[in-house]
Amino acid sequence: MQSKALFLDRDGVINEDLGYVHRAEQCVFVDGIFELVRSANAAGYIVAVVTNQAGIARGLYTDAQFHDFMRWMQGQFALNGASLDHVYYCPHHPQAGKGVLRQTCICRKPEPGMLKHACVELNLDMKASILVGDKESDIEAARRAGVGRTFLIGENDAVSLGTVQQAL
Repeated sequence: MQSKALFLDRDGVINEDLGYVHRAEQCVFVDGIFELVRSANAAGYIVAVVTNQAGIARGLYTDAQFHDFMRWMQGQFALNGASLDHVYYCPHHPQAGKGVLRQTCICRKPEPGMLKHACVELNLDMKASILVGDKESDIEAARRAGVGRTFLIGENDAVSLGTVQQAL
């Protein structure tokens, strides 16, 4: 039997997009994110982060620093009774990347690579899954991967995390 997923972009959805956040002291969680993830967990969704991380490509922080930060973030969710189950990320950038990280790839949103990888790895029913993003590139990646429902959130949009929570 296939599972359903709630895919969350990171910066701008889980935490405030303050520019290349990679340390605990930089992190400000978006209001309502813990409640949303708790509700998704209770409704049987696998919760997966899907995030472009150009800061790695630009040399602003390392792959190891990213993983340390994400472990800390997952711990913060656990302390709030919620579970971020999986993290998928793209460390590439086609123009600003350094060395081998300067490339056009299939994982950088709006390409659907991260979502398709998650689909295979987690045996997901993409039509029953949801993606929440704060950029059109998030929504385009979801569309290309066959995700059933998408929500674009942000300051200028009517959709809030509460609206997403009600849709679970």
